[in-house]
Amino acid sequence: MGGAVVTLFLCGDVMLGRGVDQILAHPGDPALREAYVEDARSYVRLAESAHGPVPAPVAAAWPWGAVLRVLDEAAPDARIVNLETSVTRAATFAPGKEIHYRMHPANLPALAVVRPDVTVLANNHVLDFGRQGLLETLDTLARAGLRTAGAGRDAGAAYAPAVVPLAGGRRLPVCALGAHSSGIPSGWAATADRPGVAYLPDLSPAAAEAVVRRLVRSGDLTVVSVHWGSNWGYRVPREQVRFAHALIDGGADVVHGHSSHHPRPVEVYRDRLILYGCGDFVDDYEGISGHEEYRDDLRLAFLVSVEADSGRLAGLRMVPLRVRRMRLEPASGEERAWLRSTLDRISGGVAVREAADGSLVLAAAPAA
Repeated sequence: MGGAVVTLFLCGDVMLGRGVDQILAHPGDPALREAYVEDARSYVRLAESAHGPVPAPVAAAWPWGAVLRVLDEAAPDARIVNLETSVTRAATFAPGKEIHYRMHPANLPALAVVRPDVTVLANNHVLDFGRQGLLETLDTLARAGLRTAGAGRDAGAAYAPAVVPLAGGRRLPVCALGAHSSGIPSGWAATADRPGVAYLPDLSPAAAEAVVRRLVRSGDLTVVSVHWGSNWGYRVPREQVRFAHALIDGGADVVHGHSSHHPRPVEVYRDRLILYGCGDFVDDYEGISGHEEYRDDLRLAFLVSVEADSGRLAGLRMVPLRVRRMRLEPASGEERAWLRSTLDRISGGVAVREAADGSLVLAAAPAA
């Protein structure tokens, strides 16, 4: 392979609200309206019961732990995260939802510390505190100089890609969309005169065509970030596969899927990468029982390398991590092996192996 290579950092859901917000320097109102939990600090106690005390208040970098060193060493050209929480002081809980996430705006350094180039907002928690909460989220991120995609003050802003400048005059447009299947209410869709998310009512070929028409320009590398699907399970619905393929056929170079609480299959289609589900990354789920077979305490940081001229996949490196005391740390040998064998088993057409440095890599990209 010759020519320049662009490396992207991608991860799954970053949920800095609720329990995580409570251990940071400026915790917001801990009140919740969940069926069994009424105080966000309960999630901190659950984590502590599993792995020991959390030294709250923690520094802004605490939840990311070992990830920051990984990123410093990898020096990716662009960092894309899905922020699955509102950033607001608003107290109006969105009706009809079981779970609500918010972080205090003063805790935004806990996001900024990872230096995201694009913060994806097209998900089922960004309007947990209504449109007032969304507008405060947008304002807070804008004041911090953070680009957003997938939500906005109107449909034009919500559906517009965030554009990251790259070396050599290239650009990286990132389009973010949220599907109904991830739990986004249809009423959250942005319209010409109403703030909201870039909403996908269906995963039709026409919807895919509309996405790439907004996104693709000759010479650009392009990413489509999609929040879709259920929380658990490895099976990818046929309509998601067809939609992802249609995006690639239309000119997208990387499909960045998220919403599931654990990683889902990896696919290489026409020499392009499709991540059907990146899994949770930063959250407050530590100590919650159920679904242990999916090992959702294990996390992956995705480092995707693509050829700058063609957009073809040049390499995929997945760094295994685990959550302890509400902080990401390197996974153990057994945990790395479990992730490797699971990804290898569920990902048809690709082979996953463990590299000498402990990261997981694709043994070879299959022919188109």
